[in-house]
Amino acid sequence: MRTKIDSSWIVAHDNGEHRLIRDGVIVFEDKKIVFVGKKFEGNVDRTISAKGKLVCPGFIDTHVHSGHRAAHRLISDTGRPLFFGQPFLEVSVPKNKKTSSVSKVIDPEDERKKSALFTVAELIRNGVTTFIEYGSGISVQNAILEQAIALGSRAYLGPGYDCGRFVGDEKGRLKRVQNDSMGIKSFEKSLNWIREKEGMANGRIRGILVPREVETCSLDVLRKTLEAADEFGFPMATHAAYSVIEFHEIVKEHMKTPIELLSDLGMLRPTLNIGHGNFISDNPNLNYAKANDLKLMGDSGVTVSHCPTNIIRRGRNLNSWEKYRSSGVNLTIGTDTYPRDMIMNMRTASYMGKLMSNSYFAAQASEVFNAATIGGAVSVGRNDIGKLEVGALADIIIIDLKGNNSLRYGPVRDPIKSLVECGVGDDVETVFVDGRIIMEDRKIPDINFAEISRDIQEIGKHFWSDFKENDPLGRTDVEACPWCYEMDE
Repeated sequence: MRTKIDSSWIVAHDNGEHRLIRDGVIVFEDKKIVFVGKKFEGNVDRTISAKGKLVCPGFIDTHVHSGHRAAHRLISDTGRPLFFGQPFLEVSVPKNKKTSSVSKVIDPEDERKKSALFTVAELIRNGVTTFIEYGSGISVQNAILEQAIALGSRAYLGPGYDCGRFVGDEKGRLKRVQNDSMGIKSFEKSLNWIREKEGMANGRIRGILVPREVETCSLDVLRKTLEAADEFGFPMATHAAYSVIEFHEIVKEHMKTPIELLSDLGMLRPTLNIGHGNFISDNPNLNYAKANDLKLMGDSGVTVSHCPTNIIRRGRNLNSWEKYRSSGVNLTIGTDTYPRDMIMNMRTASYMGKLMSNSYFAAQASEVFNAATIGGAVSVGRNDIGKLEVGALADIIIIDLKGNNSLRYGPVRDPIKSLVECGVGDDVETVFVDGRIIMEDRKIPDINFAEISRDIQEIGKHFWSDFKENDPLGRTDVEACPWCYEMDE
């Protein structure tokens, strides 16, 4: 089937760069794009009008932690200073010897299914056509896999693995529980899962190797990850240079920075997705005398999944976008936890990039848009997504530049600058993956957004009411995160 979209604006791709076409058309047949330009003379089976709208490549979210993320609502405007703003340590460290935080009221399988549906639906609703799930366990991966297939999304999945997690003692102090042999077994189990699922759903499901954090994995696990990546061609992702504590733990144990460690192992490459990568030796806040990490990263073209909204609300930032970009780092955009709004995250990356560089020339709209599209494609070694050109897959989104009549956009001169400065995820109107409509007029077939919201709210309520049982300090949810204002119940 051949489909043509007539649009006021199209983000096309030519000679390795995005370019704008005013009043153009894009034509795709089945799953591939066959024409992008001003006028198409051939026959088509269907014509879609996108007048007054922007047609562009679907977004690629390179850092997704699936689920409702109810725990993260308990560190809003608060937290424990000894964790240096690291949300993972705030929300994922259970009491010693206790590993589960699942509600006693809600069936775990039902919770996983509803959380997976919420995750994939939210991503599609915000124009994400490809996402990377960043290392949840096998049961969560199975749930995400089911929903990605059902809803039509493109996904890179792979169960995360490590050699042991942090737990908290009765005083809330961190303690590492490490088991290297368990780490190897976990890696092998993950690799088997990835190889089994690779290529499902006509190629929409692909595998990715995710050693969760560099400090929780042994050198043997990291080496085996690299060997598997080389043997099977899988991309890799790990949290590294993401935490003050992690940075000092690696320096203390290995006498090198996390980036130097990955470099010495031979892992730095464009298809290694480093989660955050903001606490490097070049960051002046670390007071590390040998500032060499950024050069290592740039020389290798390694990918950084920058999650601006997630890190900025914890008082941290990338220092700076311009330094990373000009060094040769492949910058991408991730939503991490919530909200999964790529447009908002592009704006946050742009504004904070300008602030950290003390220059309004830095982190331009084109740069953050590139990061949200072609940068993500580079991170997984793809040349057929993240762009609209002949031969690429028809992963396309249509964005309403009137903001659903909100008057938010005002007059639009440059659609990309207007999108980054004024847009929100709700402006995404229609989504295609492999040339198939998976969302039209802001509706996903057979999906009731109101029902999903009710289910997730109920799950959140149970999580918050059970919080005391899992918190190392035995706090209630209100003690951990007081209400914004005094409340009468």
